Amino acid sequence: MKRRKFNATLALGSSGIALTSNIPMACAIDTKQNKKKLGIALVGLGQYSTYQLAPALQDTEHCYLAGVVTGTPEKEQIWADKYNLPKANIYDYDNFDTIKDNDAIDIVYVVLPNSMHADFSIRAARAGKHVICEKPMAMNVEECDAIMAACKKEGVKLGMGYRLHSEPYTQEVKRFVREKTFGNVKYISADAAYHSTTDPDQWRLNKSLSGGGALVNMGVYAIQSVIYGTGENPISVSAQEYSTRPDYFKDTDETITAQFEFESGAVGNIMTSHNANVNKLYASCDQGWFELNPANNYGPLKGRTSEGTKISFPHESQQKLQMDDFAKHILFNAPNLAPGEMGKRDMMIVEAIYRSIAEGGKKQELHFEPEYGFSK
Repeated sequence: MKRRKFNATLALGSSGIALTSNIPMACAIDTKQNKKKLGIALVGLGQYSTYQLAPALQDTEHCYLAGVVTGTPEKEQIWADKYNLPKANIYDYDNFDTIKDNDAIDIVYVVLPNSMHADFSIRAARAGKHVICEKPMAMNVEECDAIMAACKKEGVKLGMGYRLHSEPYTQEVKRFVREKTFGNVKYISADAAYHSTTDPDQWRLNKSLSGGGALVNMGVYAIQSVIYGTGENPISVSAQEYSTRPDYFKDTDETITAQFEFESGAVGNIMTSHNANVNKLYASCDQGWFELNPANNYGPLKGRTSEGTKISFPHESQQKLQMDDFAKHILFNAPNLAPGEMGKRDMMIVEAIYRSIAEGGKKQELHFEPEYGFSK
């Protein structure tokens, strides 16, 4: 999606926050425990919805594609025909709020440019719908708080679009850490980057729409990796920024490195970029090591350990597993593997990284309340 398609919606970014304090208390949300599947409406029909989420929803066990919300009228009939969607389940950005009257839709998945996450997540909550918000959660911590407050007030569930928490390679890394399979983690590194060359006008390179560059896009994966790869939240971070193509990356960060400290004494390093292709997690422990490479793409992932064994699992759509896990959280009270608190924590780290860069790499202390933990 190009920036011109969102100029008309930029003003929406703060409207949901302004309205939060005036939201009326809703009745308790019916989680429809007796339904076999929950209906999901995708908000924003860009590449991720088109090529990942919608196809995954054809194979999910506990949820299905029930509707769509788009700002591009010509997409409405295309999606209706392809997925047999009734006209009543197709919305645009202006009539989105009427989704509250549609019992076929239980979950709204916000897959829009970052500047629109808060507004549509809050509006979805006000409509009585459970919310999945794609990463990063919002443009800043204040917006994260507004989303969480709206969902809490309306009694709806909130999950992040953190697909990796549902897939088996990441679960295996968590098991290594939890069971100390290779002892205590001493050093961890995580790289998440791709080479952007084709479209300098894309919304991800427009700071007013994205809130940042590589860090808020791929960097979130690297931040997540060093956290679940140690089993700890960091206690400090220092960071640096580099640019070798300022003509292309005029408005957003190209490459960022950051160093983390953890209470256990472990240290970590991340690299994220829109100007390199790398995708790796490596942890050195006092009794060995483990590695995923690739670690955060759509799969299949691969891994190995110091014992000479390969980490290998059958490949399944990560998006399918993620959305089913969130549906099970609603239907059966299963754990929420990626709650809103996790999204806020990551935005707190993002803001600390940008502060460190602005202050010449100065170390930033990090403090998290217990609820801003990590999924085990």
